[in-house]
Amino acid sequence: MKKSLICTLIATSLLAACATDPYTGESKVSKTAWGTGIGTLAGAGIGALVGGEKGALIGAGVGAATGAGTGAYMDVQARKLRQELVGTGVQVKEVNGMVYLIMPGNITFDTNKDVIKSTFMPVLNSISKVIVEYNKTKVQVSGYTDNTGNDSINIPLSQKRAQAVAHYLNLHGVANNRISVVGYGSANPIAPNNTAAGREQNRRVEIALSN
Repeated sequence: MKKSLICTLIATSLLAACATDPYTGESKVSKTAWGTGIGTLAGAGIGALVGGEKGALIGAGVGAATGAGTGAYMDVQARKLRQELVGTGVQVKEVNGMVYLIMPGNITFDTNKDVIKSTFMPVLNSISKVIVEYNKTKVQVSGYTDNTGNDSINIPLSQKRAQAVAHYLNLHGVANNRISVVGYGSANPIAPNNTAAGREQNRRVEIALSN
């Protein structure tokens, strides 16, 4: 019965925070709900070890409150980023408690170049401003290319592009110890590589924000 109550608490938290993203039209669970559910589960497990069934219930309550705080922090950050980036071409996605910024090649770098476009700088200024404000999150910058060429060209190019974005963020106030950088080359395409539009989407930089 106690297990059932804990499960009900988690399910209720998630269902209550389901909402439609006004920017994408997608139905999703907010970071607050995700944090609440994970916090509830973790708290219940610790509570059970310490105090049996009663401890599990107490731990679930404490964990839910803690998790909700973490989730709300990510929710507000994602909302702020959406407000800043409306109309820029940058996608803001929320997956499993993380926030992803997806920046396609048409707004970031010229073909085969690793120098940030001047028109992309105001976008990065907006991103930097929010990341500096929400300074509890870790920042991973990932670079990608399309499948033109080979790994000996694509991986170093994607790494240099990611590094260029990371360096720009650092120059605009994001602490260097918060940032990690990786270049994936043509791995993990998000669109078909057999069209110009698809290749443009795959030539992208992503910023992943996490706790």
